[in-house]
Amino acid sequence: MVVVFEVGAVPFNPDGWGPPESTTATPPSTTTTLSPHVPYATFSRSERLGLIADFTRSFSSSNAHASNRPSSGKPGSADSPFDFSLDLDAFPIANPDDGSAFRLVDTKPTPRPKFGPKWRFNQHRPQLPQRRDEEVEARKREAKKERARRDRLYNLNRSNQNQQRREATIFKSSVDIQPEWNMLEQIPFSTFTKLSFSVSDPEDLLHCGALEYYDRSFDRITPKNERRLERFKNRNFFKVTTTDDPVIRRLANEDKATVFATDTILATLMCAPRSVYSWDIVVQRVGNKLFFDKRDGSQLDLLSVHETSQEPLPEAKDDINSAYSLSVEAAYINQNFSQQVLIRDGNKVSFNEPNPFANEGDEVASVAYRYRRWKLDGDMYLVARCEVQSVVEVNNKNSFVTLNALNEFDPKYSGVDCRQKLETQRGAVLATELKNNANKLAKWTAQAILASADLMKLGYVTRVHPRDHFNHVILGVVGYKPRDFASQINLNTSNMWGIVKSIVDLCMKLNEGKYVLVKDPSKPQVRIYEVPADAFENDYVEEPLPEEEQVQPPSEDAEGVEANGTTTDDKEIEAQT
Repeated sequence: MVVVFEVGAVPFNPDGWGPPESTTATPPSTTTTLSPHVPYATFSRSERLGLIADFTRSFSSSNAHASNRPSSGKPGSADSPFDFSLDLDAFPIANPDDGSAFRLVDTKPTPRPKFGPKWRFNQHRPQLPQRRDEEVEARKREAKKERARRDRLYNLNRSNQNQQRREATIFKSSVDIQPEWNMLEQIPFSTFTKLSFSVSDPEDLLHCGALEYYDRSFDRITPKNERRLERFKNRNFFKVTTTDDPVIRRLANEDKATVFATDTILATLMCAPRSVYSWDIVVQRVGNKLFFDKRDGSQLDLLSVHETSQEPLPEAKDDINSAYSLSVEAAYINQNFSQQVLIRDGNKVSFNEPNPFANEGDEVASVAYRYRRWKLDGDMYLVARCEVQSVVEVNNKNSFVTLNALNEFDPKYSGVDCRQKLETQRGAVLATELKNNANKLAKWTAQAILASADLMKLGYVTRVHPRDHFNHVILGVVGYKPRDFASQINLNTSNMWGIVKSIVDLCMKLNEGKYVLVKDPSKPQVRIYEVPADAFENDYVEEPLPEEEQVQPPSEDAEGVEANGTTTDDKEIEAQT
């Protein structure tokens, strides 16, 4: 059986598209046989149509979205048999008024994020497959290395700019270079770091002075039970240079050694690569002997503060936080601290000879001088005067102790408040001190090693108020073994002696006369100048002032800072140095 599909007669419309509007326009010979159920939607020639019909679309899924669309009776509406989708971006509607009611896109507002921006951006973002091949991983590694390199260069340039700015504005030479001085050598610090020399154990030639015992109760001091720093105005402290030491003169006459120095001068040379401030050492070649001296009023008698810090200090000398004022304050604190932490009951450990610099009847600070000798070469020996400040009994045996104090003047310069961090974060406080005072801590460690001290005590001292540089409190005391602490701060003893040996060899090649080693104030290098024989000698003796013009010491109730910002103790320290 063959089924015949009859299309029927299609009326002709000579006036336009589609069927005629009325049957009157249809020729009489034509009869309309179209089925009345054939759907048809009117349209205009100006409309841009996309898909006529989407036969692949599921009717059940389209009904779920049909409720969100307005019914218009046009193609694409929910009640039209020709349900299709139009791409409005690709086929814009020519007449916006006619297409304003035509919506095929979900216009619901974007839901508010509930879990932050990460959830918002990731919930609708298509997850594209990521490439995990070697090329992509190599590019990531190279990009990471490049970022790290740029960060290092940025930080290095920033630190160099700060360092240059500090040197240009604050630092100056420790001694005035005269035009008649002749510069002989210029040694950069980069050559010092490569030197190495090993020495044998030293030999003790003589012990002088007396020591008091260390008070162990100071080891239990915390910021919560701080202790006021006392003043010891009646005890005498001596900072005698090498050639003025009667014991060294006696040893030189006995030909005990070829090179003579003090522990302070040797520590300055050993730790020269860590220094930033300028310093100078006088070298005298007398016959076949070499003497390392310090000038009267040299900076070696004071203690530097924030020398290696990047935070600049005030430039005004009369400011209580200037480099010079802080050095005087640090020396004052260090002397008083070294005497306060002792047991003052009269029990002392006395040595063969008394203090060589004290007069009979003077009250002398607790200090012992150890004159020690090291062998540098075949017939070349070095004798140095080393100091220890106390003694402690360990296992029924006396052990030598060195005492030093780290002073905090203003937490905003250091960045760490010792009152808040010392008890809970002692390592962070020590790390900050190592960053800001690397040279000073290295010199203290070198002096303790030279003296063969069994223990070095470091005290943390701060001001009662940041603007009061006259009253201080002790926040804590920590003990270290010198060689262990040297390893912790990366201080190599072989390199220390290598620097001393190279300078001694260089000076031994010079002719007899007087020379001066000066650390350049703006560059990491040391210069050697030949100076006249009478340089740095001052024969002027200051006459005492009349009694009515002398400055009276302040009373206990009126102790404080004078009008010019200098304390009476500061003047006493300056007079001693």
